[in-house]
Amino acid sequence: MKATPVTVRRRLLEWFDGHRRDLPWRQTTDPYRLWVAETLAQQTQAARAATYYLRFMAHFPTVADLAAADLDTVLKLWEGLGYYQRARRLHRAAQEICTLRQGQLPATFAEWRTLPGVGDYTAAAVASMAFGEPVAAIDGNVRRVLARFCATDIGDDPARQATVVQAAAQALVGGARPGDVNQALMELGAMVCRPRTPQCATCPLAADCMAQRYKLTAHYPLRPPRRIRPTRMFACLLVTWQGRYLVVRRHQKGLLGGLWEFPTFPCREGELPAETAASGRHRLGLPPGPGLPGPVLTHNFTHFRQILHVFPAAVKTPGAATDAEVRWVTPDELDALPLTRLARRLAQSVGTKPAGVETAPG
Repeated sequence: MKATPVTVRRRLLEWFDGHRRDLPWRQTTDPYRLWVAETLAQQTQAARAATYYLRFMAHFPTVADLAAADLDTVLKLWEGLGYYQRARRLHRAAQEICTLRQGQLPATFAEWRTLPGVGDYTAAAVASMAFGEPVAAIDGNVRRVLARFCATDIGDDPARQATVVQAAAQALVGGARPGDVNQALMELGAMVCRPRTPQCATCPLAADCMAQRYKLTAHYPLRPPRRIRPTRMFACLLVTWQGRYLVVRRHQKGLLGGLWEFPTFPCREGELPAETAASGRHRLGLPPGPGLPGPVLTHNFTHFRQILHVFPAAVKTPGAATDAEVRWVTPDELDALPLTRLARRLAQSVGTKPAGVETAPG
């Protein structure tokens, strides 16, 4: 940094004191509430996270309340936010706090890092905001602000960018109000130092920002090359029986773990969706059916694009075994379950009235 950390810190805090958004977790230094807020806000716009935060606090005002809740309740409140692994780990960490730490929340960065799902960013954010520990919390917003500010020290070296950003952030939290400094950097990245349209004219750091000085804001932060997102095909069985839908719970440790969906099967290479659907019916113990296709839905995950071919199937007998992971549910029960986003879209697209019983061909 060209300006001293003391000068930059002063400018940041003056700006933050006058421009900070009125987010609900800004009214507290309670470590539990800050932990929940930071977990919700990851990969999520602050206004959207605020809605979920208020809902979460209404249901789970203390860590003991969260620990005592069943996972389905937690996932249902999380529904629509994505990245469900965060919800599962938040719940598991709350249980660890109550069972292994007698309900005592961690007070240091190092202690927070021992909890499931708590990485460097969350641990630093909570430790600095709740306890004043001088440790830098670096998220995407902070990385963008400091990579641009220190652009000439980084050059075109992504590895050096990480080192420079970490050192700059740590220098800034080394003085007064480390938690507010972390929040100020995050806020500056969200409101002013935006990815595509930075508002340099209103930035408190513009006078010493190297990317602004040399017209390099579009170049920083350095990013790895984009990977091509593959497409994967799936067949989904929308099975109904006597006004109920057949749903299954996804494995807890996989993608979208713990959420419910209509039975869904990946298409093997060279296999038509109708063939996959027929195989799926057999695996569920359902009788053969006409396999007439229904709607086709798409969804983009971080690492692949999903194309879901839906096959409605109204049956006369419940051929599928029912256990804790497989259920026949009414439309009202379906609405109450934590569903995957595609399952929720599918339920909404077909309405809640199950189709009539199908007739097998021939």
